[in-house]
Amino acid sequence: MAHIIRLATAFTLALTTAAAAQDVTIETATGPVTLPAQPQTVVALDIAALDTLDALGVQIAGIPAPHFVTYLDDVAAQAQNVGSLFEPDFEALANMAPDLIVAGGRSSRQVDALSEVGTTIDMTIYGDDHVAAALARLDAYGTLMGLEGEADAVEADFNAKLDAARAAVADQGDALIVMTNGPTVSAFGAGSRFGWIHQALDLPEAVEGVDQQTHGEAISFEFIAEANPDWLIVVDRSSAIGQPADAASQTLDNALVAQTTAWQQGQVIYLTSANVYIAGGGIQSMGMTLDEVTAAFGG
Repeated sequence: MAHIIRLATAFTLALTTAAAAQDVTIETATGPVTLPAQPQTVVALDIAALDTLDALGVQIAGIPAPHFVTYLDDVAAQAQNVGSLFEPDFEALANMAPDLIVAGGRSSRQVDALSEVGTTIDMTIYGDDHVAAALARLDAYGTLMGLEGEADAVEADFNAKLDAARAAVADQGDALIVMTNGPTVSAFGAGSRFGWIHQALDLPEAVEGVDQQTHGEAISFEFIAEANPDWLIVVDRSSAIGQPADAASQTLDNALVAQTTAWQQGQVIYLTSANVYIAGGGIQSMGMTLDEVTAAFGG
């Protein structure tokens, strides 16, 4: 009987090993890439990627420091520091010998150098449809990690948040998304990095045709006053990256902004800035932003 059990166990292990060794093809920022499935030692150098992998329950061996977003503190406590968002620690990575390095966004320029250390993929989120791109990354990670069911569940939860936010903003006027950086202010339109809030929620823009630069279109307080948005959605860059500076609420507290409907009606939403600025495109980050929008527009 014991002999039969040993044979059965060996057979099961063999099947598991074979399954783990199979290759899968996933979509990345540079096109389809074929990789060994279910890598065991994974490094995530992009916070959006780290966010989504964590949502699937993937254990991460190495991450950048600082990581800026507090909801990933537990992940950071269990992971090794492998550099910063812009500058990986190549020595630490070489010593770790990861099965997979996930780069993206701020670390995307290091992909070629990282590929000399280990298998590296670029999972930068870009394009006109930010939500679709984020969900495509979620699907790719689910396929790669053998967690398709978990990915489906995460997507369903995200879509429920999306529906709730869309219902909350319906027929409540237009909005202007701005980012403060100390005393300066930039506007972001529907085609920008934060524009998915307009696109995915069918939230009208207070000003159409805002420049789609990565860091937004520099604007004045007169611009905000003339736009007169019903809602003002604010990202505080200094807060997001932990730099001391005037808070966004102080920057915007002036006579011109005070003329707007948004200010007078108390319809100014200060998003959790690190979530949307540092981890933008991460499925958890986007869900949290949707929750904030729903709460604000819902009363």
